[in-house]
Amino acid sequence: MYTSKEASPLIAGLAVAAAAYAGRCGIQAWQAFKARPPTARLRKFYEGGFQPKMTRREAALILGIKESTPTDKVREAHRRVMVANHPDAGGSHYLASKINEAKEMLLGKSKSSGSAF
Repeated sequence: MYTSKEASPLIAGLAVAAAAYAGRCGIQAWQAFKARPPTARLRKFYEGGFQPKMTRREAALILGIKESTPTDKVREAHRRVMVANHPDAGGSHYLASKINEAKEMLLGKSKSSGSAF
């Protein structure tokens, strides 16, 4: 068996090796975290009430896109938001009308009368 004088360097060596391995794993985990695609992060959705007359900025916030987004991306965003808030799936008619109004505003088909509600 080892005496305490002979075991001390062995224990110290194992502790240093364990610390180095833990540090290496931590660095790899951090690099994997930083390399995630931006779509995997949580998105912040539009919060707050609606303006009396919808603007392009508000329409873009409702659909979760930029004001300068191409028309095909506007349609995709509208579909995604509408599926989540459709009245047939438990959503409200008011939100559905605002989502449709936002799509019309960004596609240039906006009516001057505003929402039906």
